[in-house]
This record gives sequence, structure tokens and C-alpha cells, in this order.
Amino acid sequence: MGVLGAVVLALGIIAIPYPGPGWLIVFAGLAILASEFAWAKRVLRFARSKYDAWTDWLGRQSLLVRLGVLALTGLVVLATLYLLGALYLVAGWVGLGGWTWLQSPLF
Repeated sequence: MGVLGAVVLALGIIAIPYPGPGWLIVFAGLAILASEFAWAKRVLRFARSKYDAWTDWLGRQSLLVRLGVLALTGLVVLATLYLLGALYLVAGWVGLGGWTWLQSPLF
């Protein structure tokens, strides 16, 4: 259960900035770990409270702040895709393989 929980948790952390259930996967991984470890139960309780506080705070903000958070999230997603080489890969699929500026500096 510990290995499964750790794998699910790691996948969730990777998925957080992307559209989809990133936080749900994180909480699922922590719940799996919490079934075996007391420390994971404490972390799960703490993470849920911080997530709820974040969503409550964001819900109280103006449209401009919410759009700023959305734009920042989009930049994180694009930066991650760039660093992983996904942008250059997709560019090659659509005939833009000559756009070498899309190549990741890591690979």
C-alpha cells in the first residue's frame, strides 16, 4: 500500500498544474498512504485544510485576480511542456519541426 500510495501521490503532484483531476489524484494518494501511516493521515488533513482555504480565498477575489491566477497556471503548464520537449514534439507532428526554438534545453 505504501508503494501504491507513493506512486499515486507522485502522479498527482505532476498533474496538479494541468487541466484535470491533479488535486484529486494527490488526495487519493494521500488517502491510500493514510490507510497505513499516521503521518500521511496528518498530511492529508493539513493538505485538505490548505486546499479549502486556497479555494475560499480565490473565490473571494476579483475577476482580475482570478484571471491572473489562471494566466500564471497557464504559464506553468507551457513552461513544463517546453522543458519536457512536448512542444517541439507536437511541432514536428504538424510540420513545424524546423522551429528549433521549441526544443527543450534539457534534452
